[in-house]
Amino acid sequence: MKASIALTAAAALAAKASAACFAERLGYPCCSGNEVVYTDNDGKWGVENGNWCGIADAPTCWSLSQGYPCCSSSNAEVWYTDASGKWGVENGDWCGIPTGSTGGSTGGGNVTPSNEQYTISGNPFKGVEFYINPYYVEEVDGAIAQMSDSSLIAKAEKMKTYSNAIWLDTIKNMQSWLESNLQGAQSQHQSSGKDILTVFVVYDLPGRDCHALASNGELLANDGDLARYKSEYIDVIEGHLKTYKSQPVVLIVEPDSLANLVTNLESTPACADSEKYYLEGHAYLIKKLGVLPHVAMYLDIGHAFWLGWDDNREKAGKVYAKVISSGAPGNVRGFTDNVSNYTPWEDPTLSRGPDTEWNPCPDEKRYLEAISKDFKSAGIKSVYFVSDSSRNGKKVDRKHPGEWCNQTGVGVGARPQASPVSGMDYLDAFYWIKPLGESDGTSDESAARFDGYCGHETAMKPAPEAGQWFQKHFEQGIKNANPPL
Repeated sequence: MKASIALTAAAALAAKASAACFAERLGYPCCSGNEVVYTDNDGKWGVENGNWCGIADAPTCWSLSQGYPCCSSSNAEVWYTDASGKWGVENGDWCGIPTGSTGGSTGGGNVTPSNEQYTISGNPFKGVEFYINPYYVEEVDGAIAQMSDSSLIAKAEKMKTYSNAIWLDTIKNMQSWLESNLQGAQSQHQSSGKDILTVFVVYDLPGRDCHALASNGELLANDGDLARYKSEYIDVIEGHLKTYKSQPVVLIVEPDSLANLVTNLESTPACADSEKYYLEGHAYLIKKLGVLPHVAMYLDIGHAFWLGWDDNREKAGKVYAKVISSGAPGNVRGFTDNVSNYTPWEDPTLSRGPDTEWNPCPDEKRYLEAISKDFKSAGIKSVYFVSDSSRNGKKVDRKHPGEWCNQTGVGVGARPQASPVSGMDYLDAFYWIKPLGESDGTSDESAARFDGYCGHETAMKPAPEAGQWFQKHFEQGIKNANPPL
């Protein structure tokens, strides 16, 4: 090496990234840390910034024997190459750029989209491995960092091993999370040889969540935002799903939207204003996404204390039958209940009477038993259910079953499982759709998105904005887990 080459201080501080670990050739970044979350044939994986990243093997340094230090990173910009290796510059001096294994074999794992077409036949949750949401793993790691109780930490660690849904709740989040997780599922499939099911929540309708304030969306109930919903959201989702077609995907479609059309059109002006966009949005997405053979869609039907009454279920049958037919030739597999709610699967302490406002379906099991018959009577051909069991393991402290915001007494419920109840062939799965620990809404009365329900007596306080991490609620949920963690 020629020591006479002049170096400026500015040049010595320059650095640009180049491929430094196995993950970059698979379309993922390299980790800055070294905590291993998952290992496959490609190498060791971590989670940073809500995404999978590759952990490079410890590099070797060859320049020390020549009297020069090693560069601090194998990403360092190459300033000079000779027979010894590649040289960089740090702190105004030459340094050797470390070399070493790029992590794992070079013959496995490739996230180049496969031409293989997966076709769902029957229950999409059956006979597959569930994808682990890397963003939630990172959230739980952050929660663990705030804990000192070893038994609680052990419970939290177990939470990282269960699958939950990935919410595409804004156009930006969809762009960030959809393709990267489809790639993650395909890479996991190529490493394990198993079919990997990923569950996404489609959640960005114009005028979203018209009867609540805490979870209002970015798109308003107008023609311009409906056009954006179609072109910038649904069409992009369609494109990615068509590209990554070798693995099964479940879509949980627009929680709360159609249930609001059943009960709140007359009482809530915002819901009346949103009706057109809810109907057109559903018709469009069913036509676009319901024809993909590797995709199964479930429309949201609220919960037992929303549509459980006889008249509500009868009206719901008509509304949902109309919506599904409007999306032809697209198909809908079924429906999802109790999303982001707390209603127990079974509650033998409740029956039709004054305490339940004469609701004949005071728990989710009785609700699905009843509404499955109503929907079939309404002419709906495919009537199957996914029940959200993420937060209904313990009966919460709410004084009215309509309470929905950050309820105290929460406990994580039944683990994600296909065909979990004998004799209920129409129940495809228990699954964690709402991730435990993510807030339902802020308790700050001065906040623009404050909803009165989040200030009620049985709502845990202080609570952050919807979707933000709520440590106290998470800790209570894992303490009260049923079955125990």
